[in-house]
Amino acid sequence: MSLTLAFRTTPSRLLGRRTTFRTAPSPGLVHSTYSPPRSSVRFSTATSTTTSTDEAGTVYRTKTASYQDSKYDEHNRSRGLTGTSYDPSSFEGEVYRWWETAGCFDPDAKCGQDVARGEPYVLPMPPPNVTGRLHMGHAIFVALQDVLARFHRMRGKAVLWTPGTDHAGIATQLQVEKLLQSEGKRRATDAEIASASEAEKSNLVPRTEFLTRTWQYKEEQGGAITSQLRSLGASADWTRERFTMDPALSVGVSEAFVRLYERGLVYRGTYMVNWSPGLMTAVSDLEVEYTEEEGKLYYFKYVVANDDGDATEEYLPVATTRPETIFGDMAVCVNPNDERYRHLVGKQVLVPMSSESSSDGKARSIPVIADEYVDMEFGTGALKITPGHDPNDYELGKKFDLEIMNIMNKDATMNNECGERYTGLDRFDAREKLWKDMEQAGLVIKVEPHTQRVPRSQRGGEIIEPLVSKQWFVRTEGMGAKALDAVKDGDIQIIPARFEKVWYNWLTDIRDWCISRQLWWGHRIPVWYIGDSDEQFIVARNEEEARSKAVEAGHPADVELRQEDDVLDTWFSSGLWPFATVGWPQDEGKDGDTDLNRFYPGTCLETGYDILFFWVARMVMLGIELTGISPFKVIYLHGLVRAADGSKMSKTKGNVIDPLDTVAEYGADSLRYSLVTGVTPGQDIPLNMDKIAANKNFANKLWNCCKFVTDNALKDVDEKELASLAVTGPMGKEEFDSLALPERYIISKCHDLVDSVTNDIEKYQLGAAGSKIYEFLWDQYADWYIEISKTRLYEGFGGGGDDAKSARRVLVYILDTSMRLLHPYMPYVTEQLWHHLPRAPIKEGMAANALMLADWPKMGDVSLVKDSQAVATFECFQALTRSIRNARAEYNVEQGKKISATIVASGKLREAIAAEIKSLVMLAKLNPHDVAVVEAGSEEAKAAAGEECAQLVIQDGVEAYLPLAGLVDIEKETQRLKKQSEKLAKEIEKLAKRLESKGFVDKAKPEVVEKARAELKELEDQASKVEASLAAFR
Repeated sequence: MSLTLAFRTTPSRLLGRRTTFRTAPSPGLVHSTYSPPRSSVRFSTATSTTTSTDEAGTVYRTKTASYQDSKYDEHNRSRGLTGTSYDPSSFEGEVYRWWETAGCFDPDAKCGQDVARGEPYVLPMPPPNVTGRLHMGHAIFVALQDVLARFHRMRGKAVLWTPGTDHAGIATQLQVEKLLQSEGKRRATDAEIASASEAEKSNLVPRTEFLTRTWQYKEEQGGAITSQLRSLGASADWTRERFTMDPALSVGVSEAFVRLYERGLVYRGTYMVNWSPGLMTAVSDLEVEYTEEEGKLYYFKYVVANDDGDATEEYLPVATTRPETIFGDMAVCVNPNDERYRHLVGKQVLVPMSSESSSDGKARSIPVIADEYVDMEFGTGALKITPGHDPNDYELGKKFDLEIMNIMNKDATMNNECGERYTGLDRFDAREKLWKDMEQAGLVIKVEPHTQRVPRSQRGGEIIEPLVSKQWFVRTEGMGAKALDAVKDGDIQIIPARFEKVWYNWLTDIRDWCISRQLWWGHRIPVWYIGDSDEQFIVARNEEEARSKAVEAGHPADVELRQEDDVLDTWFSSGLWPFATVGWPQDEGKDGDTDLNRFYPGTCLETGYDILFFWVARMVMLGIELTGISPFKVIYLHGLVRAADGSKMSKTKGNVIDPLDTVAEYGADSLRYSLVTGVTPGQDIPLNMDKIAANKNFANKLWNCCKFVTDNALKDVDEKELASLAVTGPMGKEEFDSLALPERYIISKCHDLVDSVTNDIEKYQLGAAGSKIYEFLWDQYADWYIEISKTRLYEGFGGGGDDAKSARRVLVYILDTSMRLLHPYMPYVTEQLWHHLPRAPIKEGMAANALMLADWPKMGDVSLVKDSQAVATFECFQALTRSIRNARAEYNVEQGKKISATIVASGKLREAIAAEIKSLVMLAKLNPHDVAVVEAGSEEAKAAAGEECAQLVIQDGVEAYLPLAGLVDIEKETQRLKKQSEKLAKEIEKLAKRLESKGFVDKAKPEVVEKARAELKELEDQASKVEASLAAFR
């Protein structure tokens, strides 16, 4: 049996309303890019979701929920805590299905639409590549963002965590082109197909067919990444899942481009760009990575020409790392202060081998110019200037008005400007051939090894070729200034603050953004050219509007319009993500309860520092420019996940940790907790399997704590008392004051923890907050209070009655509160266990009686009750217990042996310790019939001090006396210590003689000598301790 839920964007069964992304039918907002088939069915680990869109771009989603999962919490509780230990694989999938089918991820899932009308908490999820696969970079952002989402949801805010995927123009197109290559095919323009032979045409794929294949590939391969994000526990609202090429979002892309163009912020120009020959497209500065690589520095002769343009005997020595670009040289530049070359300034020199390409067979001549830009110490001090193939030369060329010559085709082969001898050669093959020819011509001086910074395509890996090309650009100076001011003025906070300086530096020195890409997969630029002209064009939202504008400009109604072939940079569309995903521009300017009004601007943009400029800065620039508001209030930057030794994870190094394999073995909670805790914002995260295994042990510890509470403390408790144990809010002062010392202590520490964790998460100190919960649960609750509670629960320890009832109340209260605190970090295990504790009935309007929708232990600014005196007193009790335990260990007391003790204290402290004597007896393994707590200065205290005993000073005014006779057999222990002393003396003598030997000290490696000295010191320390023990017995 299944239950089908139909809604637009948000579950109507929960909200009683429908929010739409309606596309206005006016020419300005009609979707005009290529779109996929109108219905696509996606199956996830949680539900099956059918996505469809109408022609207006409205997004409809129908979710089919498994009815049997709707009461998972009750089924889980009825089964009890099965198994002897924590096994995440047995329940994580079920828990997630229940959350999603119940609608727990909806912004109003906790309180209902009518209640949750305060300021929401909005997290735009960085959209992963639609055809990508999960890696640790995804795992860290899910872990951190889910902590924030779950925390603020439990605090009572309407949380919208917007998920989605990016079309990933370059990455996706590369995969489809590889598929075509495997079939012996390639994509081709209409012109290429028209000029091809009939045999060749069958292997050429036109644009329309290519896009169909790409959409098909996206449907086949896409969606895996969102299922994998779900496996990590991401509590995003999947009913609002977006794809950057969804019709509604594509409308936003066109609208943004048009508005920016109308404001003079988008222009078409011929400038130097980073050209990726492998991808056959321009890429932005941010998509170029520079690596230090071993190369060569080539020294050669630029022969000086006479007035007739013929060669003389004189030459100008020049050095270059790229000889193949000599064909595009337009000048040789020297420093005006360089005495060696000053006499050559203004003269002409002959471009080597250029006679090959000249019509008259004569070498091309270029001028010698002077500029202080040239470093006299580098190479020869003379710099060849190639304005068409070097960014620095391009700027110098503009300064001296030099001609720009392009010598390469788009695939980085040499073009006709290089002459028949080199035309068609790959640039690196041309380098070798040219150098050999120059050698034969006597133009080579020498070649030296040279380390250089090589620009490589971040996506394709090939060496970038600087080319002058006609592209579309966004003017960023003014937009960058607004983004800079947003941080300076406090509209946006960057965490950690040290990245503010990086932000200011980059935005102060920002260059215009090349947004056109010579790809087919992506948002086609909304520009239409008039007829055959490449210069006359119309910028419009769609072809209908373009035709209308053309007619207004005086063109006939049937004028031929040809849309721009290029697509927009992927980062352009993802730069609109915070507002396009909530209804921009469709709901812009509307009054009322639209998603745009309610959920924009966002609250926090959490992402890696490595895309601060790729994505974050561009979102801020576009958000402020297009909406007039900063798109979010906080930018939280996390570091990169690295291998345990701090190195970058790499398949070649074999140190990659696969998150899916890790989840399968250790559970999602262990991985999440390992990624989030122990690190600070912006710092790289070294990750090793030992840490993940340790955190699985922590989850197991929590599991066992809960089993103790449910299977022992709550065993045979009647339904009435169970119902009364449900935690409905913080414990009040009256009840707190009625409790005994250990109970007041653990509740005070728990409430301190609540305040501290709440404050830390509010301030985005997520790692510190998570670590504190671990320490409290393990060190205080498990190691101390659960053990003490046994003296209340079990009659054998003197418990029962009201003491047992109080212990049950505190055990449940602390465990429930701790699981609420831990839930954002370890959602699966805490949800699974929480169902087994006494719970209050589900609140009206709440999607499910789930821990993820329960109240945070501190709602609002409520003050939690604490007792600092109880904390100090119990800490003294803890110190006393530890001291006795340490003494037992030092004297090698048998594990099960009960020892005698006299505790000396005064006043209320003595009374407190005496009241908890049964706890001390159990924890320190004392003989209950031979233990006393006496007043300091009393006769009993003096008598205890006069015996042969071990004296333990706990703190000022508190001591413990342990009779030696009860600790050890003195004669037997003395004999043992003497034997140990003799053995140590022999080892010390042997090692000391070795170190006194000149042959050993002089010949052995220094580290071996140091190790021997360290061993000697350790042996001497051991011997000293043994002698001290013997002296005590004497």
